[in-house]
Amino acid sequence: MKVLHTADWHIGKKLHGYDLLPDQAYILDQILKIAKAEAVDAIMIAGDLYDRSVPSEDSVRLLNQTIAEWNLTEEFPLLAISGNHDSATRLATGAPWFNQSNFHLHTRLAEAFNPIEMGDTQFYLLPYFEPVDARIYFEDPELRTIQAAMPKVIEKIKASFDPAKKHILVSHFFVSGSSKTDSETKIEVGGLDGINGNLLTDFDYVALGHLHGKDALKMDNARYSGSPLKYSLSEKNQAKGVWILETDTGEFSFRELTPLHEIEELQASFAELLDPEFYGTVDRENYLSILLEDRAVIPNLMNQLRQVYPRIIQVERANGFETAIETRLKTENIKEKSPIALTENFFTEVSQDALTALQKKWIEDGLHSILKKGGAS
Repeated sequence: MKVLHTADWHIGKKLHGYDLLPDQAYILDQILKIAKAEAVDAIMIAGDLYDRSVPSEDSVRLLNQTIAEWNLTEEFPLLAISGNHDSATRLATGAPWFNQSNFHLHTRLAEAFNPIEMGDTQFYLLPYFEPVDARIYFEDPELRTIQAAMPKVIEKIKASFDPAKKHILVSHFFVSGSSKTDSETKIEVGGLDGINGNLLTDFDYVALGHLHGKDALKMDNARYSGSPLKYSLSEKNQAKGVWILETDTGEFSFRELTPLHEIEELQASFAELLDPEFYGTVDRENYLSILLEDRAVIPNLMNQLRQVYPRIIQVERANGFETAIETRLKTENIKEKSPIALTENFFTEVSQDALTALQKKWIEDGLHSILKKGGAS
């Protein structure tokens, strides 16, 4: 068999307030094109289909349209699970009928122990679960963490192995030794943190979801697919895509995706950023993080920049003056300084220039006016 592995769609997610639904629809269409070009026999979706447990109507509409096209129109068998961002109950609506079209969606721990058999392979769909789910299922009050529950879960799964078939686990948790990015929800106490990778060695392949980088874990038989889009600036250098697995050989390879809008970091002065010769070399539709080289305060900065760059996700000073100010405030006794001296220090830290005589006069006049009106004791 040839199988495609994807995960962490996070449909409905926003990037610094920007709606990503058009970007997500674009990238999901690319995944479908890869599935068709590779003529895969099934598609695995390892959790976090939605970004939140109560998704918007537009998010539900996009997921429904995607599943209908992939499964009903193109007739790809789908093997999906719920992740920690999904509401297992809401996502499972209609699941008993989905099986009739080869759409297998598991959202409860108990479902993980009934393999889906296709061709030469048994697929085990293990959704995200809480420790309480394991305590109830195994009737064991000592199961207080995922780490304690997982050995029992894997043991029960392996009890149904058909030795004549391959065995693939689709799941959504954090394996010890994996690396995280800023866009991932930190689930550690009693949650997904620290699953021992040795528990996974008896599977021919483990299709993981939860971490957003494809290189977050490198085991011989296990991979995170990563998210299909970059969901934070920390992911700007990551290659995004899907894995293609050949079950007969055990080999898997990565197919890269190209987003509708990239995440990019620019460093320049304010004048350069507004210069047509400079921005003519930039894809201004990208999501941009800007490192500003200017030292002076620039009025109406963001509004001016957004006239040229409509998808700015953040603007920071390239020289890091904010850190310098914080350090100085910690080491100086500001209570001993006069208001005029404090104002002068602040201006110098931010602009890296000394006050002119006229600026000093403005500050003195302003402070004296405040004092006369009773603005300070």
